[in-house]
Amino acid sequence: MVSKNMGFGDSPILTDDTQIPGRFQNKSVVITGGAGGVGQALVRKFCQQGAHVFISDLSEKGCRAIQSEMNQAGHQIHFLAGDLREKTYCESVVAAAVKAHGGVDILLNNAGIIPRGNALETTDEMWHQALDVNLTAVFYLCRAAIPHMKANGGGAIVNTSSVWGTHPGPGHVAYCTSKGAVAALTKNLGRDHAPDGIRVNAVCPHEINTPMIRTGFERRGLDPDKAVEELNKTVPLGRIAEPEDIADVIAFLASEEARYIAGETVEVTGAKPVSG
Repeated sequence: MVSKNMGFGDSPILTDDTQIPGRFQNKSVVITGGAGGVGQALVRKFCQQGAHVFISDLSEKGCRAIQSEMNQAGHQIHFLAGDLREKTYCESVVAAAVKAHGGVDILLNNAGIIPRGNALETTDEMWHQALDVNLTAVFYLCRAAIPHMKANGGGAIVNTSSVWGTHPGPGHVAYCTSKGAVAALTKNLGRDHAPDGIRVNAVCPHEINTPMIRTGFERRGLDPDKAVEELNKTVPLGRIAEPEDIADVIAFLASEEARYIAGETVEVTGAKPVSG
């Protein structure tokens, strides 16, 4: 939300910044995990606010679905489906976005996976997959995008870490380790590239009501609706996050409204602590 003062002494009028069509006008934006829950919310938001959007996702079907939705709404987006565990694919995403839109102004490293298990329950494959998708891909994408941002006078990168990375919870050793490393990577990049006019920050959510978390409940033999209802009771604000709650914070960090925020990790938790 932003406020506009009508005159000295007048009360501010609040306006919904999601309705500002030119907030990201003609900005080239890359969104990974663009076919997922938060990813789709990001695609809609940035398209509505004037951006040229390029998405990455493992699911080509999912990419085509959100592309079709945006086309029907009058927005054109591009995508390249593939596996973020592959270095060449990560680099190709940035190269394709540059070719399609002339550069990269904003990079949103939103994609991620959530393997469950303590050290004894975590296989080699689970460990390496978590690090490859959640951490190494972020590094590859940032490394590929930063030269284009630097050449253009600056840019913004928002990585998705997790409050479980900054305050590790139980039974998710690979996930917590990878997301904690993303927080550290963000702070390193934020300090190194602030002189280049590139702001690097991270959002650190708690649970989000996405297809990913619901699928996880189903795999554990739980009813997703009931499981989410129980989770809602654990949050001081009364509910777990919806995708739009996180997308709004990411958009803020990518915008000029956050022009003096760099190298930070922003927790978005509804005041819920990480606990056992």
